[in-house]
Amino acid sequence: MGPGVVVTGLTLGALAVVSLLAFQANGAQDRAVAADPGASTSAPSTGPAASATPTTTPTPTAPALPTAGTGTGLRVVYSVSGHYVWLIDPKKTPQVVAAFPVTPGTVEPAPGSYPVYSRTQSGTGTDGKQIEHVVRFAQQNGVVFGFSAAVDGATGTPAAAPTASASASGTPSAIGGGDSKAKTGGIRSSRADGQLLWDFAPKDTKVVVIA
Repeated sequence: MGPGVVVTGLTLGALAVVSLLAFQANGAQDRAVAADPGASTSAPSTGPAASATPTTTPTPTAPALPTAGTGTGLRVVYSVSGHYVWLIDPKKTPQVVAAFPVTPGTVEPAPGSYPVYSRTQSGTGTDGKQIEHVVRFAQQNGVVFGFSAAVDGATGTPAAAPTASASASGTPSAIGGGDSKAKTGGIRSSRADGQLLWDFAPKDTKVVVIA
């Protein structure tokens, strides 16, 4: 037997061993799949369920303080059209100490400059709600204008309080909804913002009302 024959025999033997090992490996993989039907060799899912991330609601940005007609010095600025309040202290940086939305009553004060003339820690609003941090600054045509916050946190338009009428038995009974034609000048804020304004605006603080 010559050397060529020996080499050929060894090569064929090696190929047979490799083929046997490959067959055994494939058989082992098939058995593993059969034992676990849920197994998959595909890549992990990258769909919405796998990549979903929590979303957050953006914080509203307060509008910039108008550049004209807002007065000077320490003051509260109220925009009738924007229903926004700015607390301004020129000695601080930035000068806008706070800014927040408010809800007016059924009528609005005329544009102008007014001093805070009265403050009440707590009381009852024109809508019958318990209110706090009442800061009054103007009276026009019998309507008192001032800032306040409802103790229950409500920020809706302050309406007239329910009136009472005598029932057939003579006992007063409440009429829900109040007088829709009544003029109310309460300007409602949240409780947190009402606290800020209360702390910022003692008696005689300037309130500038702009259109």
